[in-house]
Amino acid sequence: MAFTLYDASVANYLQILGALGGVLEKGAAHFREVGVDLAEIIEARLAPDMLPLTYQIASVTHHSRGAIEAAKNGVFVPPKVPPGIDYAGLQAQVKGAHDELAALTPEAVNGLIGREVTFKFSDRALPFSVEGFLMSFSLPNFFFHATTAYDILRHKGVPLGKRDFIGRLKLKT
Repeated sequence: MAFTLYDASVANYLQILGALGGVLEKGAAHFREVGVDLAEIIEARLAPDMLPLTYQIASVTHHSRGAIEAAKNGVFVPPKVPPGIDYAGLQAQVKGAHDELAALTPEAVNGLIGREVTFKFSDRALPFSVEGFLMSFSLPNFFFHATTAYDILRHKGVPLGKRDFIGRLKLKT
């Protein structure tokens, strides 16, 4: 059996989105237990010049669900944080992205190979093939922002470990 674009992209998105949902749930339980307002946490960041948790989650979902949409329609733009989002809204974003991607078939994703995607920001445009876009731009950004979201929660005291980040492994059956 050949390794496919679906295997390289959507399967990874699903694994980490599932894990990130668990990380956010652990975070919510921890913050309730220690009496920390979740409204404070959504604006948490690792450094003053970094974007907050809300942006990290928006980027994770945008570089997964949004990346596949871009592969279909040919245009990708930077992510935007929905206004007025709360912690439950962050959890819903992750679950929504996971559910939407879980509904995709390998045939539908693999059928996007060879198409073009343009990343448009400001007055710039970067042309990609779908494969180049997903593998060299979307997936690295997806993992970066998922890691940063994990790190923010870990930095805020949530008892997390590597296993929480990795999620369900694809073991041989």
